[in-house]
Amino acid sequence: MTTVYILCALFALLLIRVPVAFALAGLGLALLMLGGFSPLMAPQAILSTLDGFILLAVPLFLLMSNILLKGGVGKDLFAAVHVWVGNLPGGLAIATIISCGIFAAISGSSVATAATIGTVAIPEMISRGYDRRFVYGLLAAGGTLGILIPPSIPMIVYGFVTEQSVIALFLAGIGPGLLLVAFFIAFSMIYAHWFGAQAKPEPIAEGERWNATLRALPSILLALAVIAVIYTGIATPTEAAAVGFALSLLITGVILRTLTWQGLKEAAYDSMATTVAILLIVAGAKVFGKAITLYRIPQDISVFIGQNIDTPLTFVLVVSVVLLIMGLFFESLSMVLIMTPVLLPAALALGFDPIWFGVYMVIMVECALITPPVGLNLYVIQSVAKSRLGDVARGVMPFLLLMLFSVMILYVWPDLALYIPFKF
Repeated sequence: MTTVYILCALFALLLIRVPVAFALAGLGLALLMLGGFSPLMAPQAILSTLDGFILLAVPLFLLMSNILLKGGVGKDLFAAVHVWVGNLPGGLAIATIISCGIFAAISGSSVATAATIGTVAIPEMISRGYDRRFVYGLLAAGGTLGILIPPSIPMIVYGFVTEQSVIALFLAGIGPGLLLVAFFIAFSMIYAHWFGAQAKPEPIAEGERWNATLRALPSILLALAVIAVIYTGIATPTEAAAVGFALSLLITGVILRTLTWQGLKEAAYDSMATTVAILLIVAGAKVFGKAITLYRIPQDISVFIGQNIDTPLTFVLVVSVVLLIMGLFFESLSMVLIMTPVLLPAALALGFDPIWFGVYMVIMVECALITPPVGLNLYVIQSVAKSRLGDVARGVMPFLLLMLFSVMILYVWPDLALYIPFKF
């Protein structure tokens, strides 16, 4: 019953609009004091959490993505992809998904991916005759690739919490990320064929193709450089993020000359605000996690699951339902921080690999990003498109089903995630 009371208290705090970070930290501190534990454990937990080298990657990746956003890189990237695939059925939608995938490999941020590509793609697709709801859903779902295709901020946090290799998590995200890209592209082509989603494409001159590609080439090379230094072991994810930040300044400020001083200040401010919010949630979750561990709640839940759920498939189904319900109230990072310490021991007891479980968690968190009322990407697209939230939510439903289908495939075929980091 203690677990139920604690969860009810947490939901009550969230329902009265207490910020997630303060709800977690405040409830955690209250539990420590009610349990007779020293309240000094709270600041000690916070200091031990924030004093982590790997968390430096978070503000650096955010700075890189925001600088690219302010420098208009998304427009060049979208134009380059469009000139190559625009003549295919659903070409604009395909260009949008591929652009989201490439930008995701640069930024690691779902919100930045959705905002950057959405700003360019939404008016272009609507002007070509695509249904508005389809466009909104495509961009909201495409933005979620930012936290699956590496580098990924939630994967960094998951690796920090579970003490797993962040590089292995990044490698494990490649297969499922490419699978989702393929699913989204296939659905877009089918949709365009059956519903006549776009007008007849205009012919594209060969010279225009190469000019657009040349302008986007520095951004593509940036993505390759960040990925290469991580996967070859030349640099840690944090050091790679620093390299990416420096290269983003070089590309937008010197090569393309699209970044203004005002844009740089706005990028720094936005990155600072997001970083503070993330680190506050991490700190609050650490205090809450410390408290529930002392109350032995993760152990009790693990025992309960072990006694009542005897197959891995049942476990995945139950956890998926729980995470989808939580996605109605929590934002993505909070879900990773709250549920990982609770669920991982039970997952390990049932024989799941912690790297596989991390990828599974991230995909379910992606689903949370596009489920109302708290799906952050829904609000991003609503803001960019100046549309109604209901239109965005309805448009995203087919893509949500595709993401859940990818979870089924990941369960049946674990090597989709584990082959590259461990067997390649």
